[in-house]
Amino acid sequence: MPDILEVSHLVKNYPTVKAVDDISFLVRSGECFGMLGPNGAGKTTTVEIMEGLTPATNGSVRYQGEPMGPRFRSEVGIQFQSTALQDFLTVRETLHLFRNFYPRGMHLEELAKLCALEDYLDRDARKLSGGQRQRLLLALALVNDPVLLFLDEPTTGLDPQARHNFWGLIRDVKARGKTVILTTHYMEEAYLLCDRIIIMDHGRIIAEGKPATLMAHHFQDAVLQLPHEDFRPARDALTEKVMNVGEYVEISTADINATIESLLSHQVSLAHLQIRARTLEDLFLELTGRELRA
Repeated sequence: MPDILEVSHLVKNYPTVKAVDDISFLVRSGECFGMLGPNGAGKTTTVEIMEGLTPATNGSVRYQGEPMGPRFRSEVGIQFQSTALQDFLTVRETLHLFRNFYPRGMHLEELAKLCALEDYLDRDARKLSGGQRQRLLLALALVNDPVLLFLDEPTTGLDPQARHNFWGLIRDVKARGKTVILTTHYMEEAYLLCDRIIIMDHGRIIAEGKPATLMAHHFQDAVLQLPHEDFRPARDALTEKVMNVGEYVEISTADINATIESLLSHQVSLAHLQIRARTLEDLFLELTGRELRA
C-alpha cells in the first residue's frame, strides 16, 4: 500500500515549550490512521501542521511525494472539532454553500445519502441534534470528494447510539477508498476503526503500529476485577499486580486459574468477579500514566 502522507523529523517550538519533538511517520493510502495522546502531548499541533494550518519550526510533511500545495488543498477534507455554520440556512443550503467553494466534488444527493442526511435536508441546521450536526459536518468535509480526510475528535459529546452510528459512516467513507486520519480520546473508537495508530506524549511518538499488535507486545495477561470489600481477605497475600480503580481492585495475572485458586484459598468471594482482556485504554494508561493532565 503506497504512502499518501510522509511526516519527516517534524519539530514545532513555542517560546516556552517544544510541542513537537522530531517525529516521523507515514500514513498509507486507504487506511484509517489514528493519532492518540493525552492533553498537551503535541497531537493537536502535529495535526494542524499536517493540515497545513500551522507552520512547522523544522521538518516537513509531503503529500503523495510532493510538498503540500494547491493539489493537497484541493484533495483534502477536514472535519474540525468545532465549526461555526451560517445561521438561518437549511442543511441543503449549507451543503450547497460549501459545495460552491470547490470546482469539483460530490453530488449533494449522494452526499446526503452517504451521511444519512436525506430526511433532514430542509431542516434549519441550527435545529439538528448533536449526532445530526456531526453528520452534517462530515458531509461538509466530503463536499470536494477528498482523497484524504481529517477527522478531529468527531464523536466527542455524542451519546453511545449516535457514536456507533457515526462509526458506521466512517467505515462507509473508508470503503470508498479514502484515507482517514482520526484523532480521538475514545480508545474503543480507535481500536475498532484504525488500521494503525500512533500514541504521542511530551511531543514524541511513544508507540506505533496496529492496535492489536501493540497490545499483544505489551501485555500477556488478563485483568480480574473485584469489589474492595470482597478482596479484603487476600489483600496482603497475593503476589500479582493489584491496582485500586474506584470501587474495585484490578488484579493483573498471566495465569487466571492459579490466581482464582489463590483467591479461593483466602476465602475471597467470587460472586462479583469480572474477568476481562486487556484493552487499548490499558495500553494508553500504561504508556502515558494516570495522572491528571491540564
